[in-house]
Amino acid sequence: MIAELAASQGLAIGDPAFWMPMVFLVILLLLLAAGLVFDGFDIGVGLLLQLAPAESRPQMLSMLSAWRDANEFWPLLGVGLFCAAFPFAWGQVLGNLYAPLACMTLGMMLRSVAFEFRLRASARHKPRWMLGFWLGSLLAALGQGAALVRIVTSYQTDPGYLGFSLFVGVCAVAAYALLGACWLVMRVEGDLQRYAIGWARHTVRWTAVGMVAIAVTLGLVNSGVFAKWSDVQHLGISATIWAVMLMCFVGMEIVLARLASKSDQLRSWLPFALCVGLYLLMLGGLAYSFFPYLVLDDMTLWDSAGSVASMRMTLAGVIVGVPVVLVFNVLAYRTVFGKARG
Repeated sequence: MIAELAASQGLAIGDPAFWMPMVFLVILLLLLAAGLVFDGFDIGVGLLLQLAPAESRPQMLSMLSAWRDANEFWPLLGVGLFCAAFPFAWGQVLGNLYAPLACMTLGMMLRSVAFEFRLRASARHKPRWMLGFWLGSLLAALGQGAALVRIVTSYQTDPGYLGFSLFVGVCAVAAYALLGACWLVMRVEGDLQRYAIGWARHTVRWTAVGMVAIAVTLGLVNSGVFAKWSDVQHLGISATIWAVMLMCFVGMEIVLARLASKSDQLRSWLPFALCVGLYLLMLGGLAYSFFPYLVLDDMTLWDSAGSVASMRMTLAGVIVGVPVVLVFNVLAYRTVFGKARG
């Protein structure tokens, strides 16, 4: 299959012009996965702030302090790598995502400012900055949901898609809240954990509805994607992805129900692990559906990639920089999955 793909582009498998764009695509997917998980639980905890009792909010924010800077690093690095590796696509893609990206950027800035100012504010003003952190988290989640709709609908501008964008934006808020709630279930005990279990059980259904809506829309809008899903050669992959995702949803419901009915701290990590697995499957399913296009039925990886010389230079920077980044993040995230102390 790889040989046929290379031949369709008029290239050989060993040609750097063929394999380099795929290497960058894999790196980009890894960065998106890291941002989805690590920045995701950060956004999710921020979304849950206004639902938590006032006395629990400082604890929720203080638990994020160790990873705040590292969490926001992933999406920024992903955007930078995308622009460097695929210079002929970023203008079209980012230009069509102007409004969602502006919403996400505003949310990211508001979250950072509110988090830092809360640490230095007087006791009377701290609730205002907590509200700002919640609002920034809401804008970031809504922006990412709207961006996802724009991408899967091939940047359609019909009025009906605006309502669908708002609906998926709400589902994206629920999805991030689910991830944040599952992270809290894993990290804390006592009353806050019981609240987190309740939040997770309410948001898991909205998350499922949003994922199904995205999948159905992607298949209906693009006949090529639907043909790939339903083709006999690929049907097994599609069915496997959906079956595993269904098992993740069911497993999460069962474990959360057990955690709610009795103290079972040995399995408190399982909802977060299932949630992460679910989101990685979603990302993998989208990548599988789009490949080899960056813009569906319009621009492939090779159409949008830069020259071999520029890709070599970018790849050299990645090879030098990634080990440093990995060491920093291993140190920063070494306690992200354990129980909070104190």
